[in-house]
Amino acid sequence: MTSVPVDPSVPPSGPGCADCEATGGWWFHLRRCAACGHVGCCDSSPGQHATAHYRATGHPLVHSYEPGEDWFFDYTTEELYESGPALAPPDSHPAAQPAPGPAERVPADWTARLHH
Repeated sequence: MTSVPVDPSVPPSGPGCADCEATGGWWFHLRRCAACGHVGCCDSSPGQHATAHYRATGHPLVHSYEPGEDWFFDYTTEELYESGPALAPPDSHPAAQPAPGPAERVPADWTARLHH
């Protein structure tokens, strides 16, 4: 994995994409920064905030923030790791929170709005 520091003690920034929450947007899947806990949306999401966070901060390692997923991705090397260091809980958004989400902001034509 990357040599950039991982801070396993920092909790996630919240149950959803911090940037989408701030702008009233929606997301498909969520990613958590292993360095600072920022939760951003995946590259299939309209906002692509996890990648934007990497570009703005240089924090390259993200952890899936989806229930039941334990993988990490390194933006610098484009490597996927099946597991990695334990991070502060919670390790995913609430299981009852739908993907895409949040439910009240997901447009009816959401599948046509995904980035492929």
